[in-house]
Amino acid sequence: MTSMVVREILRETRERLSAHPPTADRVKVNDARNLPARAADLRSRGISPIIAEIKPRILGRSLLPDEVAAMARRYEADGACTISVLTQPTYFLGSPENAKSAREASSLPILRKDFILEERQLDEVASDLVLLIAAFSPHLDGLVEAAESRGMEPLVEVHTEEELTAALKTGTRMVGINNRNLSTLEVSLDTFKRLGPVAKGSGLFVVAESGIETREDVLRMEEAGADALLVGTSLMQEPALLPLLNGAARP
Repeated sequence: MTSMVVREILRETRERLSAHPPTADRVKVNDARNLPARAADLRSRGISPIIAEIKPRILGRSLLPDEVAAMARRYEADGACTISVLTQPTYFLGSPENAKSAREASSLPILRKDFILEERQLDEVASDLVLLIAAFSPHLDGLVEAAESRGMEPLVEVHTEEELTAALKTGTRMVGINNRNLSTLEVSLDTFKRLGPVAKGSGLFVVAESGIETREDVLRMEEAGADALLVGTSLMQEPALLPLLNGAARP
């Protein structure tokens, strides 16, 4: 059972898809930027790999391309590992163009975050990585293969043991464990502490998502097996927090 907010986002997404017939255009990313390589480089310098998110909803408005570009450049300068870009247009006030602007402004890998329900959504914009939410993807394996065929790295997001099991049956090399409960929208870092070691033990690159607000939270997630950590709300509220979270600076 998902929350009313999530159900509304899914309804809107399906309506938007039904209103726009598929096209023959197909995205191909030939120069995908590598998240694990970037993470390894940062760790070699004692910096925790933070996936810094561009999340317009936190500001309560859509962003201009120049604003997205400026955020991307600042995240890179402050030692981000990757930039996550919300592209869902209604609830999160994002757009595919934001992902394009961020990729043009930065040399970091770009993760596109949206509610991907059909393969054709993958062709809306080129990105290095794309989020696939296991809970909303009845044909998860097919979407993983479709993303890879376009040169995008799929990051399969899970919230429960059952979803992690489903992700492990696909060809994904990365899994994101979201600490947010889809039914209540409450956040608990214990979710990652429970599922992280299982995913890590399966040989996947593991990302901790949601609820990470302090350097102590970062260290707790890393201890539980996080290879990278996705932070959105905290950084949108206070961009200067990034060097404190990743350990590049100390309070």
